[in-house]
Amino acid sequence: MAGPNGDPHVAGGDSDGNDDDGDSFGEEEYAAINSMLDQINSCLEHLEEKNDYLHASLKELLESNRQTRLEFQQQSHSICPRVCIFKRKLF
Repeated sequence: MAGPNGDPHVAGGDSDGNDDDGDSFGEEEYAAINSMLDQINSCLEHLEEKNDYLHASLKELLESNRQTRLEFQQQSHSICPRVCIFKRKLF
């Protein structure tokens, strides 16, 4: 039976409600735990894929910004001497 969040209910003891030593699990409990671990594994794999995608996207953005900054600096250096000479003539 599922819990309030849709998670399988995991209870200790035998399936008939008797708990002999407190640490015994039946096949149902192991199957429920295995199912939860599979869901966790699936979620972690999905998060890892998203993380890899974001990392690659941020590296592309960083490289693009670096290239744009270099181009801007090159344009600024090529324009600056003309602007500086023009300002000197005005004053």
